[in-house]
Amino acid sequence: MEDRTHSYTHGASATPLLSDTIGGHLDRVAAAFPDRDALVVTHQDIRWSYDRLRRETDTFAAGLLALGLNPGDRIGIWSPNRMEWVVTQFAAAKAGLILVNINPAYRLHELEYVLNKVRCVALILAPSFKASDYLQMLESLAPELAHCPAGALRAAKLPDLRVVIRMGDGQTPGMLTFAGVSGLAADDHRTRLAEVAASLQFDDTINIQFTSGTTGRPKGAALSHHNILNNGFFVGEAIRLSQNDRMCIPVPFYHCFGMVMGNLGAVTHGACMVIPGEGFDPQHVLQTVEAERCTSLYGVPTMFIALLNHPDFARYDLRSLRTGIMAGSPCPIEVMRQVIERMHLSEITIAYGMTETSPVSFQSAVDDPLERRVSTVGRIHPHVEVKIVDAAGRIVPRGMAGELLTRGYSVMRGYWDDDLQTGAAIDAARWMHTGDLAVLDADGYCNIVGRIKDMVIRGGENIYPREIEEFLHGHPKIRDVQVFGVPDPQFGEQLCAWIILKDGLRMSDAEVTDFCASQIAHYKVPRVIRFVESFPMTVTGKIQKFVMRKMMIEELGLREQKTA
Repeated sequence: MEDRTHSYTHGASATPLLSDTIGGHLDRVAAAFPDRDALVVTHQDIRWSYDRLRRETDTFAAGLLALGLNPGDRIGIWSPNRMEWVVTQFAAAKAGLILVNINPAYRLHELEYVLNKVRCVALILAPSFKASDYLQMLESLAPELAHCPAGALRAAKLPDLRVVIRMGDGQTPGMLTFAGVSGLAADDHRTRLAEVAASLQFDDTINIQFTSGTTGRPKGAALSHHNILNNGFFVGEAIRLSQNDRMCIPVPFYHCFGMVMGNLGAVTHGACMVIPGEGFDPQHVLQTVEAERCTSLYGVPTMFIALLNHPDFARYDLRSLRTGIMAGSPCPIEVMRQVIERMHLSEITIAYGMTETSPVSFQSAVDDPLERRVSTVGRIHPHVEVKIVDAAGRIVPRGMAGELLTRGYSVMRGYWDDDLQTGAAIDAARWMHTGDLAVLDADGYCNIVGRIKDMVIRGGENIYPREIEEFLHGHPKIRDVQVFGVPDPQFGEQLCAWIILKDGLRMSDAEVTDFCASQIAHYKVPRVIRFVESFPMTVTGKIQKFVMRKMMIEELGLREQKTA
């Protein structure tokens, strides 16, 4: 009988964990559904069956082995959402190569750091994305490309990098083409691929994903086949995916949301991956959902807000939609209600997790009551444990806030080549310390109330910005809002609110404070208010409150307050 007094819960399940490698599971699904659509990439005019995806993957994997790459080698991918990303994801797994996801927004310093940190032997890159010219950036880091044979780079700044593979139809000195790599695959390489596949173990590290690095340098979370294949599978189980589903994936592949919850979630169920564009564009998403009759849609809250507020929203037929996932950052309750009512996503779920846990730990169910789906992140995932502890590390009673800790199959192997940071994140009992503040209720539903580092302490009062954000979302003029702390000489910190208004509306500071005054405690009322057009955010749509705080400190001429 479960103890409902302590903030501990575990995901008991009759559904066993998968024991496949990623490549082995793709083969299994392709054999079961050879003729079903596996991958649709609208901007590249790609429409492949599962059998075609398997064949393309095998050929490219054999080509990688023909280049002299060996199991355990790190291979970077620097690209927006394209067909080549999906092929590389599965081909690397089949060849036992560790795929290193490189943020499409990275600049030279970050690129150099991550390639050298994990000692990438190969790099696959798109020519460009938005304002980033990837080819030019790499050539500036490795000018030796201009004179070296393709596949034989020797660069002073990137000493481990040997092989550079570019996407697209063009030719670049020192680089192989993506199509050309597949052309290298001969019978002996295919035989070698089969031998490698048979030798792989599901606990092998197969993926390195770098955390955003808001403080210090990015850390590379090392994830295994077992970590991410199972997490993708159970995410799909929670939204009742099947081979009849068509999943629209506008979230970036370089992040767990795209490549694990999206691609692996779809493939473990024989569903179709539908890619509406290289990056998120609300009109392309709406067009693709209608044209491809998508049944599932993934996104962070800012994406759903952009879709709902698109001027042509009402023109599109979205009635094929059934389910999906909203995750990546806290979901405003009002946004969730509109998504269900206006986008026909009656079975949409909320998911919570972090890269280091593959990523999902909590997810709501498609048949959870609406109130639960709009106010919590659901219940514990199968085969995962969670406890909530106080500052001393002791489990708190249900209903009390504390730090969320996670344990189970989904916890990463560790941070690549960083025992110190790994030890700080994963304790001796293998609990992953998330840094998130959470509350677990009597029925096991979890509510994320903020980040430990985001909590504002004003005059001794602990304030969770999420609470104030949810409240302000109830104002009819407000489209989106972010609340954070700024230094204050009297109280230590005060609340600042950045507000995005609905189109064509105006609002004064006084309206905001008057709205708050009679309904929330005085110390929770924002003292600094700014009306803005957008928030600084990562490429995955995560809001960067530390950037906002820094901007306000500079604008207001504030100084950080010293603490004892």
